[in-house]
Amino acid sequence: MSTDAAKIRSSLGHPVIDADGHVIETIPVFHSFFLDYVKDLAGGDLAARFEAAGGIDFDDMVLRPWSALSEARRREDWTTRPSWWSLPAANTLDRATAHLPRLLHERLDEMGIDFAVLYPSRALTTMSIRDAELRQVACRALNAFNAEVYFPYADRMTPVAQIPTHSPEEAVAELEHAVQELGYKATMWNGIVHRPVGHDASTPDASLPNWGSGSGERLDTLALDSEYDYDPFWARCAELGVALAAHTPGQGWGSRRSISSYMYNHIGSFAASMEAICKSLFLGGVTRRFPQLAFGLLEGGVGWACLLYADLVSHWQKRNRESIHHLDPSRIDTDQILALFREYGDARFTADLDGLLESFTRLEPEPPALDEWAACEIDCEEDIRELFVPRFYFGCEADDPSVAWAFDENANPMKARLRAMFSSDMGHWDVPDMNRVLVEAYELVERGLVDEGGFREFVCDNPLRFYTQSNPDFFAGTRCEAAARDLLSGER
Repeated sequence: MSTDAAKIRSSLGHPVIDADGHVIETIPVFHSFFLDYVKDLAGGDLAARFEAAGGIDFDDMVLRPWSALSEARRREDWTTRPSWWSLPAANTLDRATAHLPRLLHERLDEMGIDFAVLYPSRALTTMSIRDAELRQVACRALNAFNAEVYFPYADRMTPVAQIPTHSPEEAVAELEHAVQELGYKATMWNGIVHRPVGHDASTPDASLPNWGSGSGERLDTLALDSEYDYDPFWARCAELGVALAAHTPGQGWGSRRSISSYMYNHIGSFAASMEAICKSLFLGGVTRRFPQLAFGLLEGGVGWACLLYADLVSHWQKRNRESIHHLDPSRIDTDQILALFREYGDARFTADLDGLLESFTRLEPEPPALDEWAACEIDCEEDIRELFVPRFYFGCEADDPSVAWAFDENANPMKARLRAMFSSDMGHWDVPDMNRVLVEAYELVERGLVDEGGFREFVCDNPLRFYTQSNPDFFAGTRCEAAARDLLSGER
């Protein structure tokens, strides 16, 4: 079929890679597969437990706690409004396409897409199920199902394996199973784990929504102040050569806890969660210790990343291990302080000069380590650029104008070009027409926001770089094999 997207694709001298497309789980099909799989893996009791928990119907698992409550009870418990009407319905062909692998494979050319990496929709929060046994078996069943139905179309698309991360041991176990036994080459890991705090921290409340964070919980971002040392997980990822992407929702915590407005909770939610993960990986030194790894941070755009990158540079300039001494309270000249207050202060300011002097000389205790950048071993500004720019990749939807900022060398410190990646988000409510996604993305060129070179980075080179960072053969046997080979050989 000749579409505007297909025409744009034919005019380009390079492939188009969708770094973040979405499939929609077909509940009756997966239900049957899941129950048989769990019975074989762990017995009928566990399958019955999962059904009783509402874990087969992913929509019901999220919506039921909110929908079943009265307005008064929602307000009393402050129960966050979850998503509703979150799947496309206006275009029946597109809706079916998100469910059926063969139909999606057949339609990729009319969408102008050469290769798509596919993420879940309804099952996006499976990695966060609070019951450890149910969480682990649900992820394993989902990975087995997606491998069975999507791997036959590996020339044009690949699903990601879901990796739960409540502990490094759990993460490594599912990673090894997904890669070594099922054959996955791309993964989606849970970048934020909600952990209880206080006296009952060892007994999390399994009745709470699996994506929310209440006042008795904290966000564990796995690399800074974490419950565990996740270096064994990062090391195993590097050894197995898998692409690592975080697609962790940010609704239900922070300010995104409206009891009535999904829009209030949704807008900016992925940007918030991706920023939390990114800061943790960077300041926790993961990109220093594991230079062979790259991290995909999806669905939040890149505007937040431009701000974060600039903030890291600015904060390091003012608070690195040398410049921090300019803030040492002992540097204050107390004699000069008293003289200035006597000269310029009225009676209110000079009534208690002894107390005034004490307020200036009561020094804050010196922290045990003055260098908060020690984990990432920052010695100069250029270290920030080298540990940030080539290590992080940012999933940006087609209508995201912040993509232009990523490539603006005049705006980003040290003329950096952040690695934004084209992400269709097809299968979700914000894509009313799959055949218009590439058309919307190309408006960046038509409006003069990026040039053809920047557009190539966005839809081709950056996705190629990300998915081949740990596995140079990621695109072997696909339509993008030659483009990946050229990029890796330095011809691009």
